[in-house]
Parts: sequence; C-alpha cells; structure tokens
Amino acid sequence: MDKKISGIDNTFQGYKNLIGLYYALMDVYFENIELEIQGWFAANMGAALGCILDKVAGNMNEVKVKATQTATARILQKNQFLTFYGHAREHDSYHTTIRFQKLTADDGRSFKDYVMGELLERTELPEMSAGVKEAMATGIYEIFVNAQIHSSSSNIYTCGQYFPRKNKIEFTIVDNGIGFQQKINQRFGSQLSAGQAIKWAIKDGNTTKEIVSGGIGLALLREFVEKNKGKMQIISGNGFYQFSGEGEEIHSFESPFPGTIVNLQFKTDDPLSYLLSIENVPNPNEIF
Repeated sequence: MDKKISGIDNTFQGYKNLIGLYYALMDVYFENIELEIQGWFAANMGAALGCILDKVAGNMNEVKVKATQTATARILQKNQFLTFYGHAREHDSYHTTIRFQKLTADDGRSFKDYVMGELLERTELPEMSAGVKEAMATGIYEIFVNAQIHSSSSNIYTCGQYFPRKNKIEFTIVDNGIGFQQKINQRFGSQLSAGQAIKWAIKDGNTTKEIVSGGIGLALLREFVEKNKGKMQIISGNGFYQFSGEGEEIHSFESPFPGTIVNLQFKTDDPLSYLLSIENVPNPNEIF
C-alpha cells in the first residue's frame, strides 16, 4: 500500500496534513505500507510523524519510509529519523540537526541529558547563564514527566532543526498519551475544549498532579519564548494553540491528533543575554 504526504511544516496546515495521514491509515491492518515524503518536510516534524507511524505499525503493519527530494532525504538521514526505517545515517557536518529520539517512560534522565547536550548547549542560542539553562532543561523535562505519568503515554518522540538562514531553532516533543483536554476534564470534572485545556495548562502553577506542586514548565518556557520573540505551539486533541510576538492563536482541527505535540521555536539572532532574577546581574540589559 503506497501513501504520499507533502506540505509538512510548522504551521496549522502542516499539522492538519499529518493528522490527515493518521486518519487515512488508522484502520489499516496487516499491510506493507510504503510512505513517500514529497517535497519540503520540516525535520523537527519527524517527532510527530514518528508517533503516527508507530501507531500505524501497532496494527500489525510493516511501515517503510522514503523521501523523494534529495535535500529532504539527507536532512532526515542526518537527524537519524530515516535510520529508524532502514536508511543509512548521514554525517551532519554543519551541525544543523537535533537528532531524532524515541524514548520510553523510564528514560527521563537520558532525556534531560539529551536536551542539555543537543539543544541548550548549542552556541547558536542566545547567551544564557547556567541557571537559565538548568531552568529551561527542567521546564522541558517537565513536559516529558507529564507525558510519562499524567497522559498515560508509553513513548515520547523528539527532534529538532537549526535553520541558519531563518535564524531559528525548532525543537519538538511529542507523546502518544490522552492529551490535555481529557486529563484536565477528568481531574476537575470540567468541560473545557481542547484549546481551553491547553491554555489552562500553560498558566503558571496549574497542574493535574495531586498534592505535588507543578505546572511551571510550560509557563517558564512561554516566558522565555516571549522575551526571545520566538514561538510556542501546542497541539493536543483537536486543539491548536500558538503563542508568538503576534499574540495567542487558538484553533480547532476537524479530528484530534493521537497525542500531544509541543513545538518550541527559539530565535538565534536575539542579542539579549539571559539570567534568572535571583542571579547577580552585572549588566541591566541582561534579563530573565
């Protein structure tokens, strides 16, 4: 069975195209599926595609993937996404990729090391103190923990891409759990829409954890994105949330994504240096 996808980027339409792929294949069983990626494919979206293809493979299907555009094939070999589907790895001589990882629920320590080494230690990011890096790593790690414990997720997928000409890094984390809406409504007996649930989840201090405090991770990351003039996107259920310098956007897809996607865009041409407010600030222009 042959299937083609195209137009996969970090936009509402790009996510919609991926969701469409999932629903085209979700009821397919005992098939050999050959997926062809046509044209441009944002490499960080390999995390979302990996989640979908694992769902499809779980129906006793054999899944093969190829990219017809040479540049796309090479970048997906450099970030090791295509190596999961039998392709050779290509050396990333320009260090523009953040490698694709599929993690299980007990890989938390490995994930935090991965975030620090693959993302936060990158020289392309704006200058950050050790305290800010640790706080960012903790915030991203909280996404992992929430997926692991509170969304009933069995796997977490992540990868990213540095776009030198666009002065940005895209970093994506995906889980295959029940999502914000179902978890929050179950916990509080509420009837929030998927978009409302996402907006609730990124408010500082909000959490579905009982007794244990939490909820700081997404709020902290949102604050950094705001200062950095980057972007945060969250897709959970049929909800799409985006925060950027242009404000907030909330939209709905016709069908839900089978999990949650958190995509963080960091601007690399940001001239600011970042420190925590509790740290000694030698220069008033250095803020966080």
